[in-house]
Amino acid sequence: MKKIVVLGLLILSQVGFAQEEKSGSLQRPKLVVGIVVDQMRQEYFYRYQDRFVENGFKRLLKSGFVMENGHYNYIPTYTGPGHASVYSGTTPATHGIIGNNWYVRSLGRSIYCAEDSTVTGVAGTASSGEISPRNLLSSTITDELMFATGKRSKVVGIAIKDRGAALPAGHMGDAYWYDAKTGEFMTSTYYYGALPDWAKAFNDRKLPQKYLSQTWEPLFPVETYVQGAADDNVFESPFIGMETPTFPYDLPALTEDNGGLGLISTTPFGNTLTLDLAYAALEGEQLGKRGETDFLAMSFSSTDYIGHRFGPSSVEVEDNYLRLDRELAEFFDYLDREIGEGEYLVFLTADHGVADVVSYMQSERVAAGSLDTRFVLTQLKGFTNQQFGEGDWISNYSNEQVFLNRELAKEKGLVLADMQKEVADFLLRFDGIKETYTAEDLKRLEYNHGRKHLLQMGFNHKASGDVLVILEPAWLTNSVRGTTHGTGYTYDTHVPIVFYGWGVPAGSSSRYATITDIAPTLAMLLKTRLPNGASGQPIGEIVDSK
Repeated sequence: MKKIVVLGLLILSQVGFAQEEKSGSLQRPKLVVGIVVDQMRQEYFYRYQDRFVENGFKRLLKSGFVMENGHYNYIPTYTGPGHASVYSGTTPATHGIIGNNWYVRSLGRSIYCAEDSTVTGVAGTASSGEISPRNLLSSTITDELMFATGKRSKVVGIAIKDRGAALPAGHMGDAYWYDAKTGEFMTSTYYYGALPDWAKAFNDRKLPQKYLSQTWEPLFPVETYVQGAADDNVFESPFIGMETPTFPYDLPALTEDNGGLGLISTTPFGNTLTLDLAYAALEGEQLGKRGETDFLAMSFSSTDYIGHRFGPSSVEVEDNYLRLDRELAEFFDYLDREIGEGEYLVFLTADHGVADVVSYMQSERVAAGSLDTRFVLTQLKGFTNQQFGEGDWISNYSNEQVFLNRELAKEKGLVLADMQKEVADFLLRFDGIKETYTAEDLKRLEYNHGRKHLLQMGFNHKASGDVLVILEPAWLTNSVRGTTHGTGYTYDTHVPIVFYGWGVPAGSSSRYATITDIAPTLAMLLKTRLPNGASGQPIGEIVDSK
């Protein structure tokens, strides 16, 4: 009897939704799907296009609107700040997520961007459960959708990484992330006291164990992957137990020594698992089928894990994107069937790009290098002792920021601004350090362009360091094999910005746009308030076409 009543209510809600549209009143899509592909460069759309299927990335490129010159507009380009910026429409200077981790002077330690000691884990393990969006100081577009519908909308954030789920879901949505120790998707008491039944049923399927029981083979003959370096090279970081970073990858043999069930994160099957959870959430929560606009925010984290280990010119990265393309094609076809073609809105972007592997660039005679931060800090400590007297003057160095011991400076009667300038000037002596800026200047002056502007947009007056460093192009810190990201250069800032589906015209533009324009664009399309810290602008080519 209960099923009949529920079915009747669903039918009525769908009728109500359709009648609202026909009457000319407020119109919104049934479902919004936000996709963040962790570490995706814009160029991947084109580099791998010949082997993409028709309904995956090509569907977005042909039928969606592509901002081809989309960029991050701040430094540092990391996962936590990236997700926070996409969904809040502003930069770390405002939303406060200034890194994945950052040093807090009052605590004398670093904190994690999504940490929250007031909550505990639900499913998974306790150590993975102290997670919430409380460090995010501004609202998100997902929050604003909830406010706009009197909290009748549902917002679900999912990702392997907890920060990739919790920050997009905002303060009012639900979030689920992967626990590498148990192989379960979990949440915290910030959201629920117990997992919903559909999430419990999903975990009972033991999909990570299934995926890790197979071998990762390339989709095509390995010799046909010609978009980058050869499969066997010295630039990539092999898994423990392998002498070379080469196909095939026997996952059962690698699992024990490479993170156990966490190994799935560094395989394409981490993306598969994320989509499996997306299907379960869509069905379990009936997203897009309840007469209200719902929001599914999902982040593909495995692209980042694979990219870090193997680098952007690897066969592994190419194979991963070819697989993700095929899985997205199936996902979009599913949405067409279940939600209705043209009834849902999708945007796709990335939380940052990635630098090429330093040794690979050097092998091709491109200027690149690795900064030995241990050596730099040793020299810096000697310099500060010489200049300011004996003392522990460097409280922390992280995210290319120097935190000076302000209490000691005050005790000795030193002027902090003068100390910052002397340290900044000293650091310029080292090869690989291109520019340095002091916190005093970043607070006092306004920079409107260039890398110093990007640095300022990532600078938080209360939380950031005393001296901020910019490396030379293609330089990384302490790089041996594999690669990373975090700079303000185009390889880290140039990412996809694509809208597709409900109310979106087909087309493209080479106009400069920023990822902080995504949330304001969604606000215009969804007829909600702008997130309260938003500094981006709506993309006119999309919103003005209606």
